[in-house]
Amino acid sequence: MNLTSAVQTVLRKYAVFSGRACRSELWYWVGAVFLLFFVLAILEGALLAPALGFEAFAPESGQPLRLLMSLVIFLPSLAVAVRRLHDIGRSGWWLLIQVVPIVGALILLWWYVQPGNEGPNQYG
Repeated sequence: MNLTSAVQTVLRKYAVFSGRACRSELWYWVGAVFLLFFVLAILEGALLAPALGFEAFAPESGQPLRLLMSLVIFLPSLAVAVRRLHDIGRSGWWLLIQVVPIVGALILLWWYVQPGNEGPNQYG
């Protein structure tokens, strides 16, 4: 799977929480989101902030494009994370472990880098 096919798959399965997602699908999606937010930050700082009457890259100019994009990609990001957990044989409810400070995020990160279960499992 490459970046383009991973992003297309995630967007095609916008709010599909069933099934499985391989490691490359999740990590290419994460990379694409970081790249998108980097580009949006530059656009907001260089073009939008001066258009709104602020100095270029002024922190007080806000982040309207990134806020809007966060709302747009929330569901597909959640869905691909749940499908990735399904690929290693875990329930999507394990995402709630991130409410445990630091340790929860580290556990999720560890699970995300693990290879998926060979063959079918209870999630597909």
